[in-house]
Amino acid sequence: MAAAQVVGSLPGGPPPETPGEPPFEQGRGFRCLSARLCALRPDDSSSGRTEIHLLFDQLISETYSEGCGVAPEDVSTLLVQACRLVPLNQNHLVSKLSQLIHHLLNTLQVIVDEQNLDFLLAYTISAIQQCSSWTHMQILQALAALVYCNGSKCQKYLPDLLGKSGLLMKLSDLAQSDPEVRRAAVHCMANLCLSVPGQPYLEEPYQNICFQVFLTTLQSPKSSDMDDITFCMLLQNALKGIQSLLNGGKMKLTQTDELGALLAVLKKSMFHGLPGLNIEMPTVLYPTPLPQYDGRPPIQPQQSESSTSRPAVNKKKKSKVKAKKIQQGEEEEEESSGEREVAPVAGAGRLNLHRGDTQCPSPPGAQSLPLAASGAAGEDRVSSPFSSSSWKRVSSSESDYSDAEGGMQNKVRSYQARVRQGALACFLSTIKSIEKRVLYGYWSAFVPDTPELGSPQSVSLMTLTLKDPSPKTRACALQVLSAILEGSKQFLSVAEDTSDHKRAFTPFSVMIASSIKELHRCLLLALVAESSSQTLTQIIKCLANLVSNSPYNRLKLSLLTKVWNQIKPYIRHKDVNVRVSSLTLLGAIVSTHAPLPEVQLLLQQPCSSGLSGSSSATPHLSPPEWWKKAPSGPFVEEGAVSSPKLSSEPCWLIRLCISIVVLPREDSCSGSDAGSAGGSIYEPFPMRLEALQVLAHLARGYFSMTQVYLMELGEVICKCLGEADPSIQLHGAKLLEELGTSLIHQYKPDSSVAPDQRVPVPLSDRQILCITMLLGLNDSKNRLVKAATSRALGVYVLFPCLRQDVIFVADTANAILMSLQDKSPNVRAKAAWSLGNLTDTLIVNMETPDPSFQEEFSGLLLLKMLQSAIDASKDKDKVKSNAVRALGNLLHFLQPSHIEKPRFAEIIEEAIQALISTVLIEAAMKVRWNACYAMGNVFKNPALPLETAPWTSQAYDALTSVVTSCKNFKVRIRSAAALAVPRRREHYGSVEQYAQIWDALVTALQKSEDTTDFLEFKYCASLRTQICQALIHLLSLASPSDLSCIRKTLELHRDMVQSYILQFLKSGTERDDTGAPHHPQERDQMVRTALGHINSVQALAGDPAKRAIVAFLEDTLSIYSDSSGSQVAPLGLTHR
Repeated sequence: MAAAQVVGSLPGGPPPETPGEPPFEQGRGFRCLSARLCALRPDDSSSGRTEIHLLFDQLISETYSEGCGVAPEDVSTLLVQACRLVPLNQNHLVSKLSQLIHHLLNTLQVIVDEQNLDFLLAYTISAIQQCSSWTHMQILQALAALVYCNGSKCQKYLPDLLGKSGLLMKLSDLAQSDPEVRRAAVHCMANLCLSVPGQPYLEEPYQNICFQVFLTTLQSPKSSDMDDITFCMLLQNALKGIQSLLNGGKMKLTQTDELGALLAVLKKSMFHGLPGLNIEMPTVLYPTPLPQYDGRPPIQPQQSESSTSRPAVNKKKKSKVKAKKIQQGEEEEEESSGEREVAPVAGAGRLNLHRGDTQCPSPPGAQSLPLAASGAAGEDRVSSPFSSSSWKRVSSSESDYSDAEGGMQNKVRSYQARVRQGALACFLSTIKSIEKRVLYGYWSAFVPDTPELGSPQSVSLMTLTLKDPSPKTRACALQVLSAILEGSKQFLSVAEDTSDHKRAFTPFSVMIASSIKELHRCLLLALVAESSSQTLTQIIKCLANLVSNSPYNRLKLSLLTKVWNQIKPYIRHKDVNVRVSSLTLLGAIVSTHAPLPEVQLLLQQPCSSGLSGSSSATPHLSPPEWWKKAPSGPFVEEGAVSSPKLSSEPCWLIRLCISIVVLPREDSCSGSDAGSAGGSIYEPFPMRLEALQVLAHLARGYFSMTQVYLMELGEVICKCLGEADPSIQLHGAKLLEELGTSLIHQYKPDSSVAPDQRVPVPLSDRQILCITMLLGLNDSKNRLVKAATSRALGVYVLFPCLRQDVIFVADTANAILMSLQDKSPNVRAKAAWSLGNLTDTLIVNMETPDPSFQEEFSGLLLLKMLQSAIDASKDKDKVKSNAVRALGNLLHFLQPSHIEKPRFAEIIEEAIQALISTVLIEAAMKVRWNACYAMGNVFKNPALPLETAPWTSQAYDALTSVVTSCKNFKVRIRSAAALAVPRRREHYGSVEQYAQIWDALVTALQKSEDTTDFLEFKYCASLRTQICQALIHLLSLASPSDLSCIRKTLELHRDMVQSYILQFLKSGTERDDTGAPHHPQERDQMVRTALGHINSVQALAGDPAKRAIVAFLEDTLSIYSDSSGSQVAPLGLTHR
């Protein structure tokens, strides 16, 4: 004690520094003190202890700034020396040493190296075992700092720490009398679970031990001797520990009870300390589609809810504030210290509570909508179940506890908010670590449902979004809800609310539809009530996720209309992130289940529709007519020249997006455009990119409206392709691709667009300019631009006016072949797809009466295309699938003049071998399907020597192997179709080869229902249809030598084959993708043709094989005739 009293009176500040000292000398004080400490030797005298106390105090009080020049290895060396100087029987020195370890490691952000860590861990573990209990708090803080990001290096000491009688297990137990020690022990365990990428994770048994401790901690109520702040910090540490296990440790929650218990405590912690709400959760949540009882107390009187909710906030004072201060926004008021673990000693923990938070910070200069007016905006559109005071925002400075007497309550509420944020961050990690189908079993526990009449609304994530006073917590809740909604399209697709259900029970589809409607209602409430720009951005992003995944074609109208009308004012919000997310939401609306009649009507509304009622909520809006402003240049005049007259009312959204892309930005928005390049006169890049994406969505889903602006969009595309920024070029090329694809769809035979409403496609100067720009951009160094360009060329080569242009096709082919050599897999995949499209055009041109295209197309270019396609067939599956498609088309396109040349013979052989190997390899289904399809294309070329080429038998062997044994039925179907392509008996080779193909098809027919994959059963009928067609085709080509093998098979499998052929004849009305005739008459005629051919075969007199086959076919036709009652030709005309 004497030593301690002496130290208390000694000066602890650093020695004065010389004026003008260079920055690298800032750590001189540390180095001097370190040298003095290292010079000491162990001394148990009173003076020795006093000197050590003095040095420790000076080291703790030394000022350490970033980049102060203190090396991590120097810190580790100093701490090891300090431990050697302090014996474990000196409790005060051990306590001071623990403070020094904690302070230096946290302040200087040092992670101790493995060698020194081993010594320091052994010392601290011994200190906990030997020193008095009052020192444990400081020692545990030092231990937490040592193991931070070092969990994988502590394997040797894990039994001492986490074993059955381990120190941390004892100190974190519920029976631990000191709540601060218990909190510090849980903090140590959380830091142990934190892993560093590239290093081993904590071993699985210890992961499970820690998880159970964290779970038990979260499930336990607050003890009577624990204050609120310590309890909040305890919960925070447990939540961070679980989050570390899920994120870094890759812990898998496979047990239902384990996951249910975690979700139960997370839901409870999500509402920890929320004013006016106290819920009791079951120990375990079980997956169920029905709402679960959450154990809330009876409904509170209205006045209590109002008094505990957020009071209204006044308008912000308009003042010029530095960008940095504005960027911190409202969150700085309440959460300024919420980013790190808070302990009694500064720097007690360094884990970021919101490590899983992906929210982007608001840009400098960002301002939010004034809240006082935003309430009025929602009154006309959304009926709120809360009183106006219950969901308006509050800042901490205007709270009822802003006076000095409420300072502690303010602090407690701040800590409680961090617990809620930690629970939400942990829930976000949980969502990412489990399968979506498992997550959706707990849908009703976290997503609101429409409350029954007279009953309270269920507690859900929307409760936090609407009622939590902390903007950061609201944003976290929205992030979690977005993560749940992301990828939920299949789950939500069962929703149905198009008719009134009056039943004794509520169908699951109606319950999901009700949940979707409630999400829309609550998010729109939050939208008009929110004052924080960052949280507002999250609300709009969450709405976009909801819109993208909801099945509006199965729901009642007006949901999208409400969202549409509410979001329009935010397009001119001061904050650029809000504006970008608003465009994202509009893009989601026009892309979901397009085209929707409701969205079609919204697009046709006047531009001012829906704005008059919300103008008070958005004083930053310009007059509604601002987006009618026409771009400078020939936009309007040229657009009126060649566009069909479809609507007299212009589409305001297209005008808006065009103006964002090409017009200079307005002064009213320039203050918050952090995303714009320095000196740029246009809107920020994110705004322009999002506007281009919306235009692309409109071109894909609502082309009938977009085509009115075709010339203007051409100008936009030319401008984008000519800009230096590769992102703008990329999205310009994607817009060009979508326009081209929609144009092609108008001219397809099954198009519903009337001829007079189609866009005329003669080449104009601008179209030529677009093509020229595309061909030039194919040399871009930016791989995203190059990939988009390759795909756009693959679309445009399908245009009727371009595909017959030999020069354009040749230029496109050379550009695509160059992209096929790119290092980027994405570029090569897009180039292979375009090469497949280009070779499709070769086949289309070959089928036209005019042979000039085939004659003019370069043989040398064909060789290059074949060689590139062969090389690409050895690439990754995404490239390979289209490469083999191109190979099949090219081999089909080859003319006799090409095949006769010696230089083509070798490459044809190589191409065929590439197809055969692709048919046989265990690759993706799409790859093998395309390879079989390509093989069928090869057989269509009569100029290829199928009857003499050595590769013919190899090709048939590959196809027969696939048709009998491939697990995927779609590949079997395509291989059977390829076997039915050759039109002459000679193409099937020898009698043995023919017999092998026939036997394989019969075997495949017999095995057409043998599958363990339920998903393949739906293709069984199509497979049998195609096999039957192939068998009948083979019968119609059979030679006298083939009849014996056919008879032998029919004797063995007569009933089976006949039953399936009868099904084939009767199922003509079914639609399938096999290419078989769809009408019963056509299929009946196929069998009769085969029968006629067999009768005409010149077999030996009395040949039993011929008689057996004829009898089989006649019997089959007779049975079919009797069962269908159709008029058939008399069978007596045939010769038995």
